[in-house]
Amino acid sequence: MTNTKETLQRTPLYATHVELGARMVSFGGWEMPVEYTGISEEHIAVRTAAGLFDVSHMGEIEIAGDHALAAVQRISCNNADKLQIGQAQYSGLLTSEGAFVDDLLVYRLASDHFMLVVNAANIQKDYQWIKEQIRSIGDAVAVNASSRYALLAVQGPAALDVVQTLTSIDLANISYYWFETGELANERVTISRTGYTGEDGVEIFVSPQSAGKIWTALLESGQKVGLKPAGLGARNTLRLESAMRLYGQDITDQTSVLEAGLGWIVGWDKEGFIGDDVLRLQKADGVSRRLVGFEMVDRGIARHGYEVYAEGVEIGIVTSGTHAPSLKKAIGMAYVQKAYTAIDTEFQINIRERRVTARVVRMPFYKRREAD
Repeated sequence: MTNTKETLQRTPLYATHVELGARMVSFGGWEMPVEYTGISEEHIAVRTAAGLFDVSHMGEIEIAGDHALAAVQRISCNNADKLQIGQAQYSGLLTSEGAFVDDLLVYRLASDHFMLVVNAANIQKDYQWIKEQIRSIGDAVAVNASSRYALLAVQGPAALDVVQTLTSIDLANISYYWFETGELANERVTISRTGYTGEDGVEIFVSPQSAGKIWTALLESGQKVGLKPAGLGARNTLRLESAMRLYGQDITDQTSVLEAGLGWIVGWDKEGFIGDDVLRLQKADGVSRRLVGFEMVDRGIARHGYEVYAEGVEIGIVTSGTHAPSLKKAIGMAYVQKAYTAIDTEFQINIRERRVTARVVRMPFYKRREAD
């Protein structure tokens, strides 16, 4: 039997995670910490104080050149022309059928220079796809710059306080989905007001060589507020409570943007992006299924891949499901036929050969309180 661990990639902080006693797992081709002291404990720390995540497995692809904007406009569905320098947006790389090659964040570094942050398992696929799609667009070059970056996330209501003590950048002055470059703990970084938890916070791009120093400085700064290192387990429960889609489960190359309820990331005021024609038809005609949020009425936790039934007929499939630590109930998302998407509609989910009742609810399941 092949030892898969030998083929897994490791972030610059791998040894640090092991030293902290993290349970390491395979994820997207990487050996990553799934938990340190417990998923629920780490989850609640992020909701009430702050959590520190290593997300260096994410990929960074840069596009530069006189026609860089035209290249980004073709390959991504959102309207990057609206981005100012120092601003980011959530978007999608789409197939010709309007489904997802990947979801991503687009950062405008300069008028002719963009950075795309993509999912770890898709880095090479996305890079090759992007290169092919922009080949005919004049002066625009794509570079896989993933090896140049480590990426840390500090998330939670106390996140800005934790980071602010280490930098002269005025974090409160960075609006949501904007970023600035400067120094943190005497290291050059880019700090972005983004995250994948539903809480306030930042993501910090830093050189791999400096990642350990930054991680240690953040842990020490966060001691006073109860910051905890958090793994992929808490990251998943946090993002699901906040109804953030996960590529490979909630969105795939078989699910369209509109089926996924993400029509807001489409630049309907621009033309010529990949998948444009199909999405406009779907917008006009409607889609036959939609992604809905649900909570369990009966006891049980629905997991990815479980079938959904109504009136004895299969009507869909669960994409994500978990016990939500903040809500103390079982929740999930599922694609179901349009007739069963209304709020409070009940259906059954096949959990270990038993049909268990669930109810459609509004998403997100959890929404953080805005500061007074």
